[in-house]
Amino acid sequence: MREELIAFDRLLNIMDELRAKCPWDKSQTIESLRYLTIEETYELSDAIMRKEPDNIRGELGDLMLHIVFYSKIASETNAFSITDVLNGICEKLIVRHPHIYSDVTVSGADEVKSNWEKIKLKTGEKAVLAGVPASLPAMVKAYRIQEKVSGVGFDWEKRSQVFDKVLEELNELRIEVESKTENQKIEDEFGDLFFALINYARFINVNPEDALEKTNMKFIKRFAFIEKKAKESGRKIQDLTLAEMDGFWNEAKLTE
Repeated sequence: MREELIAFDRLLNIMDELRAKCPWDKSQTIESLRYLTIEETYELSDAIMRKEPDNIRGELGDLMLHIVFYSKIASETNAFSITDVLNGICEKLIVRHPHIYSDVTVSGADEVKSNWEKIKLKTGEKAVLAGVPASLPAMVKAYRIQEKVSGVGFDWEKRSQVFDKVLEELNELRIEVESKTENQKIEDEFGDLFFALINYARFINVNPEDALEKTNMKFIKRFAFIEKKAKESGRKIQDLTLAEMDGFWNEAKLTE
């Protein structure tokens, strides 16, 4: 038996034992695990962004446990089992990769993505955007929306057109701000600008969520450096002048 199967069988056996004997595990429901799964997903995301292989491995294990846990709970009412879960994803992958498991020919990754969305419409989903979760963070949602509609041909033809759209939306926002219009209109234009920028990111092969998070991490690191320098000088950060903060900020950049 493959060592992967041995390890997976071990996890299944441990889950059976915990569900039968541990008071906490016995009390859990599919609903009670939901918020914990969300937390684990974000912890995995953090580990990926920080490029920490050991933590990525650990967080993947936590998510694997959750998948097994949900399946165990569902099996107790004959709703579905881990076997159903695994066979289901296997069948989905086979159907959506006809260039591997059938006689379809593709020119590259872009056509694979396009075929994926078209196949989804043929095999159950009634609307292109039906598979985008309503609770996704707004930036991730915008990116997925744009990917999905692109998959069925609703997209810009050239990258330059998208950048022109960014500039158009930026100018419209500037006009509304300078005219001191109602805040709702400014908010609308700001949202349009974000949406256009996210779309442009897709055209230049940048994931906007990843890019922004990396900038967040960079900012936090540099600001922590300013706080450290303030503490070393025996002052609080609010006692520094803006010029001093800028100086430390530039010093932090040089250390990267």
